[in-house]
Amino acid sequence: MPLEEGRAINFLDSATVALLPFIPKPIVRKFSARYIAGPSLEDAIREIRALNEKGIMATVDILGEGVTQIAQAEKAARDYVDVLESIRVNGLDSNVSVKLTMLGLAIDEEFCYQRMRELVAEAEKRKNFIRIDIEDSPFTDATFQIYRRLREEFPNVGTALQAYMRRTQGDVTEFIKVGANLRVCKGIYVEPRKIAWKGHRTINDNFTWAVRRLLERGCYVGIATHDEHVVWEAEKIIHELGLDTSRYEFQMLLGVDEELRDIIVGNGHRLRVYVPFGPQWYQYSIRRLRENPRIAGYAAKATLGLK
Repeated sequence: MPLEEGRAINFLDSATVALLPFIPKPIVRKFSARYIAGPSLEDAIREIRALNEKGIMATVDILGEGVTQIAQAEKAARDYVDVLESIRVNGLDSNVSVKLTMLGLAIDEEFCYQRMRELVAEAEKRKNFIRIDIEDSPFTDATFQIYRRLREEFPNVGTALQAYMRRTQGDVTEFIKVGANLRVCKGIYVEPRKIAWKGHRTINDNFTWAVRRLLERGCYVGIATHDEHVVWEAEKIIHELGLDTSRYEFQMLLGVDEELRDIIVGNGHRLRVYVPFGPQWYQYSIRRLRENPRIAGYAAKATLGLK
């Protein structure tokens, strides 16, 4: 492909990101289907079973966050209990990921904690595990506070760190003290430079530093990345520390770089795929398309009837 043509395509793809709100929802749904199991719990169960058959674990997320009504949060909590029970009944290798703003964190922190405590207790009864997803910076302190309270009572709960946040090295130091179970990811929310690193290399270096530090100190780590170089760095750390596969896992999003996913599994590592489902798919889809401008470009071409 000529350089000029490649640049033109890249420009179109990037420009399309700004126009995503104007792309019809049916088109967005078509091009985001690979990232979402479907609207129903049955869709998620089917996807998890297919992953398990390939030797891949899963974590389930009900799409939706930032609820503004107590009734919505209470329903979300009940829905997550249904997810846990379906995992048990179907004998699936999957845990659950929860965003605290879906359980009312933006409404009342203590209410959210109580709903989360009930959910973790339900997971413990079923010998399952709850991962508290990390959200944008206004909720970080409250998320970590709720996690620490839960960790004092329950072993089957973990949370996540974002490598692009400047605070992460301090958080790693504190979480080591409680033997935390942590997912380390790069981070997806748009944050100001004052609190978030912006350089690609800096973020990668902070990611691998966090993984090494946590693994050296005995924490369980979910290494959540689609970056092949970061995968290589993590494998190097695992090799140098002589770690058993029970000490860590790799994690990836549904539908993203399945070839790399298969390579990781083929190299003998455990891998968990994040499986989102639910009727609130549109916001999640827009986020995924923004992260992958090329796919957004395909969506725009479909809208315009281009090939």
